[in-house]
Amino acid sequence: MSALQSLLTGFSIALSFKGILYCAIGAMMGLFIGSLPGMGAVTGIALLLPLTFKFEPAVGIIMLCSLYYANMYGGAYSAIILNIPGDSSAIMTTLDGYPMACRGQAGKAIMSANLASFIGGTIGMVILTFTGTWLARIGLKFGPAEMTSLLLLAMTSLGWAMGQDPYKGIAAAMFGLLLTAVGVGMGGSARLNFGSYSLLSGIPFVPLVIGMFGLSQVILMMPKRHERSKAATEVIHLRDSRLSKEEIKGIVPTSVRCGLIGTITGVLPGAGGTIANFFGYMLEKRVNRKGDRFGTGIVEGIAASESANNGCVGGALAPTLALGIPGSGATALLLGGLTMWGLTPGPMLYVKQHDLVWSVIASLYVANIICICVGTLLIPIMAKVSRVRSTILIPLITVICFLGAYSSERSMYGVVIMLAGACLGYIFNKFDWPSAPFLLAFVLGSTLEDKFRQAIVLGHGSPMIFIQKPISLLFIILLLICLIVPAVMGRRKKKVS
Repeated sequence: MSALQSLLTGFSIALSFKGILYCAIGAMMGLFIGSLPGMGAVTGIALLLPLTFKFEPAVGIIMLCSLYYANMYGGAYSAIILNIPGDSSAIMTTLDGYPMACRGQAGKAIMSANLASFIGGTIGMVILTFTGTWLARIGLKFGPAEMTSLLLLAMTSLGWAMGQDPYKGIAAAMFGLLLTAVGVGMGGSARLNFGSYSLLSGIPFVPLVIGMFGLSQVILMMPKRHERSKAATEVIHLRDSRLSKEEIKGIVPTSVRCGLIGTITGVLPGAGGTIANFFGYMLEKRVNRKGDRFGTGIVEGIAASESANNGCVGGALAPTLALGIPGSGATALLLGGLTMWGLTPGPMLYVKQHDLVWSVIASLYVANIICICVGTLLIPIMAKVSRVRSTILIPLITVICFLGAYSSERSMYGVVIMLAGACLGYIFNKFDWPSAPFLLAFVLGSTLEDKFRQAIVLGHGSPMIFIQKPISLLFIILLLICLIVPAVMGRRKKKVS
């Protein structure tokens, strides 16, 4: 009951006029920033952090946490409407959200994303409320060896789960890993830069994603630019976005499962919403009875993605508040904000700043309600974008892509990477190669390299450390299963044919 009493104390602060006002401001900013391609929670918090210097610690951190959480909602909007994820944590949402929008179901897709986000976020908050410190201790058990094995398993299993040909997915993941090697290595030597000074800093993620998902879609739309789809001819009202009982029955269990996965993933050091997004979608595709239809435009696919990345927020805040260890880039900035106000995150924060900690947790519940209400009211406005003619939408998306790519790097280098990403995305679409394993490997490649090096150092140069650690050994066994099963299944199919 102590957790409930503490939460009620937090609500007394979060539900004050000032608490609701700044929570609402943070939530609205998060929705807006999250829906802008190339921005994301890290950028939003970085922009807002200097403005909160003179705020009271409780008010400032409530606003920042609300922005962080609402960003997970906002990232789905551009992913569904424009096929451009507002943040990397909404990449998997494009796989089912955009096909639904093309069929004239943009309103239902956004409603599904809002409902799943609400359920997943609530699960993450409830778990944070009652088991925050316990979860943080579990996260500490994942050292470099365990994280290396887990990341390898994630890349391999997603490559196996996505697409008709498992080996195409695994090859795409290996190609993503190869691209992460571009730039300056850990030892300070240049790798695969081909004499280019720009490539010394590596290939930036945001322009690449904008090109692969946004501009490549423009290329695919060009031959059909004079056709009017069902989405372009229907008038969308809020009542048209209502979900049927069958759709709700599909969304709720999926959101609960993936909300739990997202929360657990968020606890892991350096994981964040992107990894939670991939994990949730990948595992749900395997256990859901409609798993073979994931990627064709169904509400369960959207629910898997959105509930996982929203559940991640509660998980990521657990080690940040309880141990002072950020679970993601966004929580690292939040950690900096706490330090800026003279607060020391860790176990004593719950004792010395009891009211502040619980007001932050309570504010997430408030932000969750604000986001689903505002997100629902925005459905008719957002759905109108999907009804714009292709001849207007194509130049509009192109301008957004160029602005997003340029602003992310503040140079033409971002635009060049975006154009290369567009070509790569077009090739992937043309030859039916799954882009999700490639992007996951590209996102996690540098983290994998860092964790691998740390594990080898801890093992005094011996790779046996990956087998000696029980958790790591379990992940290695699962990894081998993911590599062997496709080969066995392929041979059985040949025998049957």
